[in-house]
Amino acid sequence: MKICIYGAGAIGGLIGAHLARIGQDVTLIARGEHLAAMRTRGLSVTGHSGSFMVKPRVTEDPAEAGPQNFVIVALKAHQVAAIADRMAPLLGPETAVVMAVNGLPWWYFHGIADPLRDRRLKSVDADGKQWARIGPQRAIGCVLYPAAEIIAPGEIRHIVNDRLSLGEPDGSRSARARLLSRALIKAGFKCPVKTDIRTEIWVKLWGNVAFNPISALTGATLKAICEDPGTRAVARSIMNEAEAVAARLGVTMPIDVESRIDGAASVGEHKTSMLQDFERGRPIELDAIVGAVAELGDLVGVETPMMDSIYALTRRKALAAGIPC
Repeated sequence: MKICIYGAGAIGGLIGAHLARIGQDVTLIARGEHLAAMRTRGLSVTGHSGSFMVKPRVTEDPAEAGPQNFVIVALKAHQVAAIADRMAPLLGPETAVVMAVNGLPWWYFHGIADPLRDRRLKSVDADGKQWARIGPQRAIGCVLYPAAEIIAPGEIRHIVNDRLSLGEPDGSRSARARLLSRALIKAGFKCPVKTDIRTEIWVKLWGNVAFNPISALTGATLKAICEDPGTRAVARSIMNEAEAVAARLGVTMPIDVESRIDGAASVGEHKTSMLQDFERGRPIELDAIVGAVAELGDLVGVETPMMDSIYALTRRKALAAGIPC
């Protein structure tokens, strides 16, 4: 079985390193100093999952890897459309593509019996390139929970959590999803195959849609946002809007909003990925995390005034700082 990790940064590199450690035929696609370090010295992992070193196959050119059984895309949401054409050499007739990407996925309305079946989301796939080049029939949904960071080129620190969920858009427990799940479990991850991956996507997104932009605006950690009465109230309002959108799409949140906020608070003094990107001057995933939920609100007739406001404020702050979003 051949597996390619497209975007072998902190999370992609972590997954790839674990697969390489068990002898899986894995290729990591990366670039820059991180790629150079992995070529010369290998890839080291420290932290939550222990300390080990591997020397996997690495490249910047997908053509060197050739057709794969699975491609795990572990990029920022706004980066995927730009590499959709470059993925072509990796895609054989039966290649599955696992979208290990934050936010609402571009394939969201594929494989459902709904008036919105096969609807495209402009906020995450503006020109339809991902739908056309990757193809929704290849897509396997994924929800990521590990936290990791690149501490130096070729060196990843695994901070916490070893779980990622997989799920087919049509809700089946397909042979391909179960095959990949077994490989990831053998590599050391908890990796269930879910029959309702959309609900799990929403539960994670439910927090991100509020905490990420609030953190980018204020510089506050999760604990600070949740414990301050003012920012907690703003987060609650945004999350109530998101829950209403999800409900209109047939998704029932398995916990209440206060429990979800308390769960975020328990993570502690953690900076969201959006805040980390903002502080480093990197493009932020504003459209996939906030804009997409607002777009769905328009589609299903749910007003999202607080979400629209936080989106506009965060976008304005990012553009003023010269940060694309």
